[in-house]
Amino acid sequence: MNRTSGRDGAASQNAHNAGLGVVLVDPLPLYREGVSALLQRAPGMRLLGHASTHHAALQLCDRARPDIVVLDSTLDPRCHLAHLLTSNDPALVLVALVGEANRNTRYLANAISAGIHGAIPRSVDPLQLIEAIRRAHSDRRYLDPSLAALATRGRGHIPTQGGQAGKPQQPLSRREYQVLQLIADGLENQAIAKILYVSVETVRTHVKSILRKLGARDRTHAVATAFRTGVLVINQDAAVPAIPAGEPHVPRATRSS
Repeated sequence: MNRTSGRDGAASQNAHNAGLGVVLVDPLPLYREGVSALLQRAPGMRLLGHASTHHAALQLCDRARPDIVVLDSTLDPRCHLAHLLTSNDPALVLVALVGEANRNTRYLANAISAGIHGAIPRSVDPLQLIEAIRRAHSDRRYLDPSLAALATRGRGHIPTQGGQAGKPQQPLSRREYQVLQLIADGLENQAIAKILYVSVETVRTHVKSILRKLGARDRTHAVATAFRTGVLVINQDAAVPAIPAGEPHVPRATRSS
């Protein structure tokens, strides 16, 4: 699903009137509700919903097709979710809310590599947050001045995983992520194959790739690593849509399917 080069006609005007569709992904209910309220009040923006897990975020973005996703760095420290979102929709703009634990060159290098367009401190002033989102969307790149030095210092840095120096971090594909979720649910290869409508051999291939990318010895180790690094989360809750019934968002009207 790619956005075409121009906007024209009534569909473009409707999309403009509706404002930029925004999805918020953050694990903390209080912060999530606060930023959601801020986005709902911001002129030219429309909150499409919020989610607190990887799984819920993917489902919400598939359904709502937002223009922008605002993503908390602590929920996605290795930028796996960012990679999945941008791989599925290259036109999507991602803005990272960078927590203190992730204010380092490694995270910023991973984020830029995964396709994140904007990065701002999680503690940023509300008005600065709105301006940063707008800048990231219009310019396709925005880096808060307080993070710029870290990004510059990290140029040429190759993110590594599992402590193996020089080995590039490889994010999971969307299908591999689905397989990993089902493994975490306790399913064997045959059951996974039936759910995903693929062969058992295809599942085995995905499992081998998952083990390699996560640096895991076996399936159990892969699941443990995924939970520890934030690739998987324990609470797979549902996404919460923000659009009232009967008022559908016009998602990037000129994007082809």
